[in-house]
Amino acid sequence: MGETDVSLVDSMLCDSGSRLIPSGLTRSDSTDEYVMFVNAGGEAVNDADSTVKFLKDTCYEGGNILRTNEQITDAGDFPFIYQSARFGDFCYRFTDLSPGEYYIDLHFSEIININGPKGMRVFNVFIQEEEVLSDFDIFSVVGANKPLKLVDLRVSVKEDRVLVMRFEGVVGSPTISGIGIRRAPNASVPQLTNELLKCDNCDAEIVVPSAQMKLMQTKSAAKYEKKIQELTTQCQLKAKECYEAWMSLTTANEQLEKVRMELDNMTFKKLSQDQAMNKQVEDLKDISGRYEHDKKRWAVAAVDLQEKIKLMKKEHFQLSREAHKCVDSIPELNKMVFAVQALVAQCEDLKVKYSEEQAKRKKLFNEAQEAKGNIRVFCRCRPLNKGEIAAGCTTVVDFDAAKDGSLGILTAASSKKSFKLDRVYTPKDDQVDVFADASPMVISVLDGYNVCIFAYGQTGTGKTFTMEGTEQNRGVNYRTLEKLFDIARERSGRFNYDISVSVLEVYNEQIRDLLSTSPTSKKLEIKQASEGSHHVPGIVEAKVDNIDQVWTVLQAGSNARAIGSNNVNEHSSRSHCLLCITVRAKDLINGDCTKSKLWLVDLAGSERLAKTEVQGERLKEAQNINRSLSALGDVISALANKSSHIPYRNSKLTHLLQDSLGGDSKTLMFLQISPSDQDLGETLSSLNFATRVRGIELGPARKQVDTSELQKMKVMLEKARQEARSKDEHLKKLEESLQSLESKARGKDQIYKTQQDKIKELESHLEAKTTLHGQSEKQVSQLSDRLKGREEICCSLQQKVKELEAKLRERQQSECETFQQKVKELEAKLRERQQSESETFQQKVKELEIKLNDQVQEAESNAAALQQKVRELEIKLKEQEQKQCSDILNQKIKELEDKLRDQEQQFRCTHDYVDAIRATPTEVKTCIRDELMSDIETYVLRSSHSLNRPMSQGSMRGNDSIQGTRRKREFKSGETENIMMVSNGLNDKKIRKSDPPKIARITRTAKPATTTQGPFTQKRIIRDQVQGVKERDNKKKIWSR
Repeated sequence: MGETDVSLVDSMLCDSGSRLIPSGLTRSDSTDEYVMFVNAGGEAVNDADSTVKFLKDTCYEGGNILRTNEQITDAGDFPFIYQSARFGDFCYRFTDLSPGEYYIDLHFSEIININGPKGMRVFNVFIQEEEVLSDFDIFSVVGANKPLKLVDLRVSVKEDRVLVMRFEGVVGSPTISGIGIRRAPNASVPQLTNELLKCDNCDAEIVVPSAQMKLMQTKSAAKYEKKIQELTTQCQLKAKECYEAWMSLTTANEQLEKVRMELDNMTFKKLSQDQAMNKQVEDLKDISGRYEHDKKRWAVAAVDLQEKIKLMKKEHFQLSREAHKCVDSIPELNKMVFAVQALVAQCEDLKVKYSEEQAKRKKLFNEAQEAKGNIRVFCRCRPLNKGEIAAGCTTVVDFDAAKDGSLGILTAASSKKSFKLDRVYTPKDDQVDVFADASPMVISVLDGYNVCIFAYGQTGTGKTFTMEGTEQNRGVNYRTLEKLFDIARERSGRFNYDISVSVLEVYNEQIRDLLSTSPTSKKLEIKQASEGSHHVPGIVEAKVDNIDQVWTVLQAGSNARAIGSNNVNEHSSRSHCLLCITVRAKDLINGDCTKSKLWLVDLAGSERLAKTEVQGERLKEAQNINRSLSALGDVISALANKSSHIPYRNSKLTHLLQDSLGGDSKTLMFLQISPSDQDLGETLSSLNFATRVRGIELGPARKQVDTSELQKMKVMLEKARQEARSKDEHLKKLEESLQSLESKARGKDQIYKTQQDKIKELESHLEAKTTLHGQSEKQVSQLSDRLKGREEICCSLQQKVKELEAKLRERQQSECETFQQKVKELEAKLRERQQSESETFQQKVKELEIKLNDQVQEAESNAAALQQKVRELEIKLKEQEQKQCSDILNQKIKELEDKLRDQEQQFRCTHDYVDAIRATPTEVKTCIRDELMSDIETYVLRSSHSLNRPMSQGSMRGNDSIQGTRRKREFKSGETENIMMVSNGLNDKKIRKSDPPKIARITRTAKPATTTQGPFTQKRIIRDQVQGVKERDNKKKIWSR
């Protein structure tokens, strides 16, 4: 974690003993004794592997519940805690808790504002009305969908047995995911480290309390602060001097600005005078230009009027001649109109007769087809293949009555079952023979009827060969399109045909576009158009113009089709292939439009799963194929029974063929069978299906009229009617224009006379303008003389302005040079003063250091001598205890105390003197040594007191004065320790770079209390440790007394 993150977390935490950990609750954390754990915003959960029981959200006041299903990273062993939360302004109130100390764990996660930014949710947390979290922002610490827990928050519950937690929003609403309450163990008083100093003479270790060391550090810091204040006052004085110099510069600049303003005013007046003169000159030029322009314009206007009069005379003569011609040609126009009307009537009669004959021909042809039945069934049998011949299979199909449409199947040795069909093809019949019977359907497509041709049969019976064929021996698909193009070419004079091809595949009940070059994941669905027809939006419709394009399209669709191998056929089609040919026809004579579709369907082979022995993906394909074929059988049986509901939507295949099987189209089925006795069961089931199909009566097919073309024709009729009306109106307007031309010719004669009068008036105006022009020329000459005088005045003013500018520049340069010299002199003086002051300060400091070192050495020698004297006195005291001579010892002890007081006063005087001069690190060292020596003296007195314990009551009374002086010293040292504790509580986190170096000391440390430190724990002084230090100092005072 960076320093910025640590400082951010540190600013949020208000309790020194708590920690923020960016991880979830684990089972190792749940080993502590939990009083309760509330799943905020969630339900109660019992985990068998954990000792913690998660309670549902209770004991709250206000707020709302929020839950999420997103994954919480690093959520530990209980991620459900962080997937729910309570948010809003709310509080929790727990009652019936036994009085005592508790640890509170708060669990957070940002599951609302997962995209941030920082600062969207900031709130405060109060426990027992004490703030524990300030300006807390979850997202700025760990981000979104991550856990964050506040642990080891120590709280005490009083006699009212109530624990209150309050969440207060600063920005946005606060949130909480879980609250854990644990019992706090009994806190042991931590042992503080004691710092020891070594004596230079006797190498004795002297105990120095840490509070006293901190007090000395604060004193040295105060000295440095005084020095900083003195330097700041000096800087302020220098800044004032600089400011005065700057003010003088600003006054000089203001004077310069005033002079510049005066110059600008003079130049502005000069420019305004020049502009006024230029305007007068331009006005004179405009007046003269206008006069010349008007003179030319009036001359040109007079010439134009004369030419217009001549042209009007010519036009008048021509219009009179045209009017006479129009009057003579009116009877011839009437004759031509009658002749054209007669020809139009004859043409309309011929159109009606031709359309009637065409309709009769179509009607007879369709009646002939409908007499045979709308669904016609042709049966084709393939020859035995090489594998069947090698296996010794026999033929079970009898083709004796094939010409009459009958087919016999040998079911047993003597029994024979016959079937009646529309046409039966033997294995010897070619592709040409097969298409010859299906070709009449092609004419129906071009006439506007929907047609469907599909191949049905067992796998390996030749369905794909019949429909597609090979490049050398084309199938029904290719030959059908070839026939379409031939007939369309023959009818090109009467009809206009647009043919487009699309290839679909129904694979595993999913529609696939075999012409799509970029396969997408978009699912193709069947939609119903407004006119009732069904289509698949989004498929590729390839527009074809010749038979070569057709073959490339068919090959592309065939290559993209799904195939597979099984026991029945090595290259078996695993899907239903549907070739849709859309024909849009337009009658060029009567404008009728039709849109018809030809469906050429190659169904997947019907097969038994036990016979094919397929598994895995092939098994799924076979099941879907049989399911779609059974749906086709259901549709056929429903149509045969004339049921009210036809189940077209049970399969994608039947849904696509709904328009072809539903009575609006003509349908032909090719039944493909196998002659082998091994396929006898499949052959019989296929023939039974064919007989059912042949028995369906769909009714007459309907012609598919393109309604969009009809609407276009209606619009064209309306336009033709409007044009006829507009032509009639135009004829009327022509007659009116003839009359208006005659009236105009009369009016132009009058205009000619008025224009001659205007020409005379213009000539008189020209004469007046010439006189005005002479007068204006005289005024121009006068103004030009005035301008010359003004120009001379302007030249003189410009020379004066240049002289003033030169003077101003010289003054500015001289003033700038003087100011620069003054600034340099001030900077030099400042540098000299700083150098002199720094040198004097350094000399004084060195002298003081030398004096202090001498005094310290003398004090150390005196202290050593005093220690020796004290030891001798202790020995003498022991001897006098036996002799009961305490009076002499008391006097000597008083003398020693007086000497010690004198030395202390001397040290204090030197210490105060150094403080007044400068607080330096070397002086801090001497201060520390002086204070340590006073502590050493108290320590020596304490040791002597410990030796004098077994004295008699008389000697104890004689030592009352000694004990009084000791109490005064201990009272003073206690005050300094208390002051040090307060200063440490305020400045525990401040570290100064200017602190004095530490004295070499030996630290005697006790075993520290082990505490778990997370990534967010910081080194702080705990309240319990401070209390322990105070208790220890009090014990020392009592012991010394």
